[in-house]
Amino acid sequence: LLEANLLAEARRSAPLIDKLPAAFERTTATIGIDPRRYLEREKLNGKSQASIELYLFAITRAARSDAAKAATLLESRGSALPAADLGYAWAQIALYGAMQHEPAALSWFERAGPLTDMQAAWKARSALRAGNWATVRSAIDAMSAGEKREPAWRYWLARSEAAQGNAAAAQKLREPLARENNFYGLLAAEESGTVTPPAWRGWRPSAQELDAMRQRPGIVRALALYRLELKNEGLREWQHAIRHLDDQQLLAAAEVARVANVPDRAINTAERTLMVHDFSQRFPMPHRADLQAQAKAQGLDEAWVYGLIRQESRFMADAKSRVGATGLMQLMPATAKWAAKQVGMPGYTPQRTGDVAVNLALGSFYLRHVLDGLGHPVLATAAYNAGPGRARRWQSGQALEGAIYAESIPFNETRDYVKKVMANAWFYAHQAGGTQVSLKQMMGTVPGRQDAQGNSSLISALDNPISIPALTPTSTAAR
Repeated sequence: LLEANLLAEARRSAPLIDKLPAAFERTTATIGIDPRRYLEREKLNGKSQASIELYLFAITRAARSDAAKAATLLESRGSALPAADLGYAWAQIALYGAMQHEPAALSWFERAGPLTDMQAAWKARSALRAGNWATVRSAIDAMSAGEKREPAWRYWLARSEAAQGNAAAAQKLREPLARENNFYGLLAAEESGTVTPPAWRGWRPSAQELDAMRQRPGIVRALALYRLELKNEGLREWQHAIRHLDDQQLLAAAEVARVANVPDRAINTAERTLMVHDFSQRFPMPHRADLQAQAKAQGLDEAWVYGLIRQESRFMADAKSRVGATGLMQLMPATAKWAAKQVGMPGYTPQRTGDVAVNLALGSFYLRHVLDGLGHPVLATAAYNAGPGRARRWQSGQALEGAIYAESIPFNETRDYVKKVMANAWFYAHQAGGTQVSLKQMMGTVPGRQDAQGNSSLISALDNPISIPALTPTSTAAR
């Protein structure tokens, strides 16, 4: 519980421990407030399990905010730790150091004991930023079988094999991944020379099939709940109604949802098909006249804007997040108000942010502003989710391949968001204009910090445009 940062739960559970030292619960609270003070003042007793656990908790808490200082404290005051616990402490420091993009993180990993999947993942990400392909491979080798099956690690393992001259092994890893319609599947297909844009007009249900789907009791109930604006209840009812449908029935249900103006259910339902697909349902292009007009006015790529909106709101014009973001482009009230003032929008009120044309106008202006400030669409995409200041802090001192920058974003939500938005943009680019642009070209090269200093004056003080997840390795994707 302490490792998961669940302090209140840990303190409630502590009395269950036999012969727990009297001050243990109070000390955990003290460490939670100021772990460095505890580490600097308290003497570690390597023969006391309670003292060891408190020390490891303090090291972890200190590393969460500043891994380099935690490493200094462990170096100077942690010698009494048993070997296994010392290895654990270095693994925790290395984990948070990698998340903080500390150059020393890889050397800390060398002093660590056995790694968890999360620690091995961040060792791999740290090695990617350093261009150390041998360490990328060894970190992936240390993962569990389930973690290794993740598209990201299959892709980066193939890249590490290629970088070390093992072309045949790399191709063998890429081939199955290249058949998947996700970010890393697209990159693998491009590198294998097998990328093929989907046939946009896939299987379509007949009128009779649509009528049959509309009459299913679960579908009837779900759509009725959506009409009553009971979205959470409608979502649960819809998910239950489609759980046993085959591919053709799923596509019929997706079309029913689209016609009923529930585009998020249409997209998500169409994405569930395994063999029979309709990519135009997965990647719809509603409100195109308004979106094209705003994209043209701001000099933005239409496919990128569509890709961002698909991830933000699934084209639900009345979408509202738990933190107050509104509309297609999920604008926070302060951001919308600022953008309206900048563009001189007459008669603006917060209530107008849900209007499609207004939302697209303000969101496109803000996106252009962020792009001008950061100078790269991958940075701007990260900034749209987590704020321009964070996107800049995640840059390296040197230029980074766009995919490496995205993979090493420390917020789980934002890391997933950037990859999905850019993959969406690839699909929309091929759908809208038949362009043959590659995802690797779209990701490009993210400049190093020193190469982008000239843009810093353009970064807005509005550094929280959407929602900010906590910087914890256990945060989950919210979108």
